[in-house]
Amino acid sequence: MTDPKSCGHLERIANGERQTRNAERQTGRYVFLLLLTAFFWSLGGVLIKSIDWNPVAIAGSRSLIAVFLFAILRPSVLRKFSWTAVLGGMAYTITVVLFVVATKLTTAANAIFLQYTAPIYIALLSPWLLRERVSRLDWILIGVAFGGIALFFFDGLSLAGVWGVLAALASGVSYAWLTMLMRREKSASPEAAVFIGNLMTVLVAATAIWPPVNLGHNWPWLLALGVVQLTIPYLLYARAIRHVRALDASIVSMIEPILNPIWVMFAVGERPAQWSIIGGCIVLGTSLLRSILASRESESALIPPAPEAVPEE
Repeated sequence: MTDPKSCGHLERIANGERQTRNAERQTGRYVFLLLLTAFFWSLGGVLIKSIDWNPVAIAGSRSLIAVFLFAILRPSVLRKFSWTAVLGGMAYTITVVLFVVATKLTTAANAIFLQYTAPIYIALLSPWLLRERVSRLDWILIGVAFGGIALFFFDGLSLAGVWGVLAALASGVSYAWLTMLMRREKSASPEAAVFIGNLMTVLVAATAIWPPVNLGHNWPWLLALGVVQLTIPYLLYARAIRHVRALDASIVSMIEPILNPIWVMFAVGERPAQWSIIGGCIVLGTSLLRSILASRESESALIPPAPEAVPEE
């Protein structure tokens, strides 16, 4: 005779296994969305290099397209304003404008590598803004990363190239602020900061956008930049990040700075210099290691302590 308790136990095990498989499939789907996000983001360098216009006008035109698409696809963001979102929007505007300027003035590799110094600045600023502790290892990684940054100036840059590197460094700082401010908005609407940022970018660049120039050549690249490189990946990222571990998101996002200079090299023949490659590898390596360590710390903090054993009487 079958024991009903045994049958119930086996059924619970089977249900648990099915739920685990479903969760793994769902996680795989969201990781794939992050991969698509990183791929679309990586097209920024080659699209910006293909547009014959001043960088502020490029940034503003791209954001103008994104504002219309966000208003159509995510109208709810129009009702979710806060002071944190406004500050995040300001950081977003500074980030995207400086990134486009850097991509125009220096190599795409320099621009994207140095923007990924953001985790280093987050480590420096988080004790004040997020009340997060900075460990001794964090300080060591920060020192190593700044050593990698110094290598970018070893390549005999022109004056424009130096300004491009400085703009890329500044975009890394503003990107760090954007990340932290969006993190503070995670329970509200991080997308609102992106929408406000695009709107501010349009206002800042309004005088540079008008009158438009070389539209016959530029409009397909501008459309691709606004739709494919900006709006679509941010919508994918917003959907995926709620279901994927921070560690997975950090690792997947590192695909962007690897692919970005590759597309530019194949499309326009621009090759990063030797010291930039070495410095970029150091910067990306320290940023990735810091992200992994931060993710593990946050996950361990969420694991409840094991219950103390009760001594047998």
